[in-house]
Amino acid sequence: MYEAHDKEERQAKEDLEPQEMLRVIFDYAAKICNERKLDRLLMLMADMGREMVVSDRCTVWLLDRDKDELYSTVAHEVPPLRISVHSGLVGLAVREGRPIFVDDAYANEEFAEVLRSGAIIMDGITGYRTKALMVVPFRNNEGEITGAFQAMNKLTKSGQFSQKDLEYLTLAASYAGKSLESALLSHEIEETQKEIIFTMGEIGENRSKETGNHVKRVAEYSYLLALGLGMSEEEAELLKNASPMHDIGKVAIPDAILKKPGKLTAEEFDVMKSHTTIGYSLLKNSKRRILKAAAIVALEHHEKWDGSGYPRGLRGEQIHIYGRITAIADVFDALGSERIYKKAWELDPILKLLEEERGAHFDPQIVDVFMEQLPKLLEVRKRYSDVALSSPASEA
Repeated sequence: MYEAHDKEERQAKEDLEPQEMLRVIFDYAAKICNERKLDRLLMLMADMGREMVVSDRCTVWLLDRDKDELYSTVAHEVPPLRISVHSGLVGLAVREGRPIFVDDAYANEEFAEVLRSGAIIMDGITGYRTKALMVVPFRNNEGEITGAFQAMNKLTKSGQFSQKDLEYLTLAASYAGKSLESALLSHEIEETQKEIIFTMGEIGENRSKETGNHVKRVAEYSYLLALGLGMSEEEAELLKNASPMHDIGKVAIPDAILKKPGKLTAEEFDVMKSHTTIGYSLLKNSKRRILKAAAIVALEHHEKWDGSGYPRGLRGEQIHIYGRITAIADVFDALGSERIYKKAWELDPILKLLEEERGAHFDPQIVDVFMEQLPKLLEVRKRYSDVALSSPASEA
């Protein structure tokens, strides 16, 4: 009993002094102003809200008007959530456009029905014990509500949120809501770019009777290999989004060559090889990072470590790391997939070939990382299998 009380006393915090509050505001304002990645921005907002009002948790909810739902991709110690805008305390606050306080979720009478359908049900799922709650909607530059802050469980001795807390969280909501509008626009543009890239990549593959899942698998393989090589999450994600365009140049290859079931003649193979330079020429003038990376991948994914590849016969580290990664991802998937000119290989012969081509076709370090990442790569292959593509429940 004493130990529990002592632990509670040690954990109790004090409200921020004015100078501390200013420090928090200035620190987070600078970070939020410079952040355009949506998930990172949302976490900064959640962290700022939690620090400002000294709460145990803070969730940033976004309003999905098309689905009439609220969703959270980032929250403290809980997974991504999605709820109807007509349920829960946060739904009520958003619908009515006003902040709401609750001192004890289990004893409150005014919002008892709403709490039973929201926080209390969620506690039953997560094992958390909600007591004090405060929800503050935030708005965009046009004054439209776009989401809300939800702070849970005040960590000071009083255990209750105050009017001053409301002022602080309202301040945070006012600033964050406007910053979020810009980030959401950037996020929408990025997602549109990704969708276009995957669609164009699928067009190139479908012309040669390969499935759209091929580009998904190559993208995921490239991402895992990039991380395994020690690249940053940001750069690995860039390569993942660029690699689907590796064969975009096939759109200009004649069907008689692209879909030929037998072996190509030397002349036909020269035409086929031109898909690398065609793809590069389509993408090289873009100023977008994703498309600039895609241009590199399109041009260099058939180069070989020993210099025997095409179109330029580059050798070793003359080949961009994006090209070297995509090369092994593409070959692994191509060998394991049925094509118009061949049957799919079994896994063991594929792995044997990759080992044999270590230092010849492929960068030795990337082959080593490939073998380390093999369990994850096989999970991707299963998830995006061509069988899954034809299934109604497919993720594709």
